[in-house]
Amino acid sequence: MFKKNKKVSLQRYWTTRYLITLVVGLAVITVISALWIRHTTLENRLNMMEFMAEETADRIENMSDDTLPPEFEIHRVITDRGRFMNRESNPIIYVTDPEGTIISSNLPPQSNGQEIHSSILEKKDTIQTINSENGEQAELYVVKKPIETEDATLGLVLYVESKAELTKVRQEYGQLLIVIGSLLILGWLAIYFITGRLSKPIKEVAAAAKQIEEGNYDVRFSTNTREEEVHELITSFQQMSQKLEHLEALRTELLAGVSHELKTPVTSISGLLQAIDEGVVDKEEAKEFLQLSIRESEKMKTMVEDLLAFNKFAANAVPVTMDTYLINELIIDTLNVWKKTNMQEGVQMEVSLLEQDQTVDVDPLRVQQIMTNLLNNASQAIEDKGTISVKLHTSQNKVMIDVNDTGEGIPEQEQSYIFERFYRGENKKYKVGGLGLGLPFSKMIANVLNGDLMLVESSPSGTTFRFELPLSEQKTTDE
Repeated sequence: MFKKNKKVSLQRYWTTRYLITLVVGLAVITVISALWIRHTTLENRLNMMEFMAEETADRIENMSDDTLPPEFEIHRVITDRGRFMNRESNPIIYVTDPEGTIISSNLPPQSNGQEIHSSILEKKDTIQTINSENGEQAELYVVKKPIETEDATLGLVLYVESKAELTKVRQEYGQLLIVIGSLLILGWLAIYFITGRLSKPIKEVAAAAKQIEEGNYDVRFSTNTREEEVHELITSFQQMSQKLEHLEALRTELLAGVSHELKTPVTSISGLLQAIDEGVVDKEEAKEFLQLSIRESEKMKTMVEDLLAFNKFAANAVPVTMDTYLINELIIDTLNVWKKTNMQEGVQMEVSLLEQDQTVDVDPLRVQQIMTNLLNNASQAIEDKGTISVKLHTSQNKVMIDVNDTGEGIPEQEQSYIFERFYRGENKKYKVGGLGLGLPFSKMIANVLNGDLMLVESSPSGTTFRFELPLSEQKTTDE
């Protein structure tokens, strides 16, 4: 059995990860800063030792012209020189003759008369490093400055200090820890409140989604955020919930309409056949009742076939037979068939074809279905008298077929729903029977033909639909 991963809140998740990242980052910065402080402190104190050695040599030189002054005077000069370095410990200070024999130092008197190691005297470097010989394996820094006159070198001043003492810092490390600790606390507080602010609208959206899942589309958000992305998320979710609420109401209404459309012919057929069966009507009336029953059954059959055809196209289960046709000829044939079968009195037709016929790769039966539906809708929109205009034009390797009528138009609030399945406008549902599948079905067929069907414009003076098809490679007719 697999265990589900335990879910944590967004605020806790990102605060924890940010805190881990912050701790690691600050730890690296602390190590680098400590090393840098150590290195800088060492350089500064070596420079200070060099300055002090030079200053001590100059003072001893000024106390005598040609020879070193007495030991007690030198001892007075070199006593407590470490105070200038602002440190707890003092460096060891030696004053030697030119051969390296110690004349005076700030150590006990028994060190006087000893000699400095020859390797220190031989090197010309002002600052040297040596290892301690007392068994501690400590690294020592030696700063050497000569006591010179114009004629000769009177001796040497040597300052000796261990690396551990030169790099010992306490106050700086303490200040560094205070700064790093403050940054850690401030960083944690900042990300805690930021993620809290960010997670609040997300929590509200999640709660609203659960509310919609339960069937309640009336969602409200209390968060008034200034972040653009979060604001867009909330606004889009509100608009989506409003549209879902509208579509849910529409779906209920449309299902009721479809049920009514199918129930009406069934009720009529049942009543007519019952009247014939009970002998309520005579033979002539019975024959008429049978004709009415057949007509109603054909009507119901058409509705069922429309539903089946729509479902098949929605499932991509209906193949189309594509071939190359001249678009002018195809449209003329379709219009001629429609005029003979469906065109009502009082309706005039105007046709504007392409000046030079061009070819399209289509299924002619499907094109005829789309055009017939558009022409029927245009005819139904015209109350008594009016004009249907069919105009063909091309643009960017497409042929566009505009079907315009002079009817009453589609209300603006209904225009965004006309391609929704089972949708029927308020005016149309009470005047014309049907399931509201004509335009959705036609748009679906147009997409299968690699084209499109769209509403161009609609107003009280008329409506224009556009049926687009891609031109084939062979665009023009042969002369």
